[in-house]
Amino acid sequence: MYVAKCTRNESFQQGRLSDYGNIKLSPAAGALNYGQGVFEGTKAFRREDGKILLFRPEQNAIRMQIGADRMCMEAPSIQQFVDAVKQTALGNKRWIPSPGKGSLYMRPLLLGTGPTLGVAPAPEYTFLVYASPVSTYFKVKSPLNLYVSDEFHRTTRGGAGGVKSITNYAPVMKALLSAKEQGFSDVVYLDSVHKKYLEEVSTSNIFLVKGNVISTPATIGTILEGITRKSVIDIARDLGSKVEERSIEVGKLMEAEEVFTTGTAMSIGSVGSVTYNCKRVKYKTGNDLVGQKLYKTLVGIQVGKVEDKYNWVVQID
Repeated sequence: MYVAKCTRNESFQQGRLSDYGNIKLSPAAGALNYGQGVFEGTKAFRREDGKILLFRPEQNAIRMQIGADRMCMEAPSIQQFVDAVKQTALGNKRWIPSPGKGSLYMRPLLLGTGPTLGVAPAPEYTFLVYASPVSTYFKVKSPLNLYVSDEFHRTTRGGAGGVKSITNYAPVMKALLSAKEQGFSDVVYLDSVHKKYLEEVSTSNIFLVKGNVISTPATIGTILEGITRKSVIDIARDLGSKVEERSIEVGKLMEAEEVFTTGTAMSIGSVGSVTYNCKRVKYKTGNDLVGQKLYKTLVGIQVGKVEDKYNWVVQID
């Protein structure tokens, strides 16, 4: 794993690779006491010829900087972030699955590790990147079966829902565990003000398809602007679909012809059904639908099988 440190109002020092292992933290660390931390998720893929490919790592770097600013943290430069991801991928090269078998998931993590017993920015920060091989997410999974929650909310206006803060994820666990106990795959969250507008799923963005129009909730501070989300929008428009980023009432979800979700872990996931207010709506699933066409193009670009006309892929070996 890659590790670098810096003190407040200073730049990050040169990082280095070390064996994966525990990190030492003060009990008064800002991350432990006040949740001062952000993270990212990205993947390395092995191409058919053995070359290693990264997908848009500079976008993760930019998003980490935006999140760090919101959480009053120092952040690595875009170059240092990308170099750290490259070093981590190469250092774990033997763990990258063969083409079609999966990828190397990498977790860049930025933490306030310096001690602070008052609600204030930590005096020291640690940036690290660690990795784990993962299989193809939906290789043996059925379409998602989602539950719409109007009881629990991810975030609210003025909060940190628009950045990838570590504080955004524990609050969804109760709703997620409850939904899974009832046989659902995940939860769709509504806005906390009107309780009627779609926001996102626990760890992914959501898209609705009706005719030639693809709709997704606008990123207005309460929704994470996913990198997969952004990429899918560009691909969909190039393939001839009209894409709308706007406020979407939950009723539109029940009227959609097709629904899918996007995220780094799953790439694009088909939704088989959604349940809201005890009413279950089923959707079409299959290889000839919009979501699957987008999936094949996106993954094809990521693994080097489809022409990368966007210059998204970074070859590192």
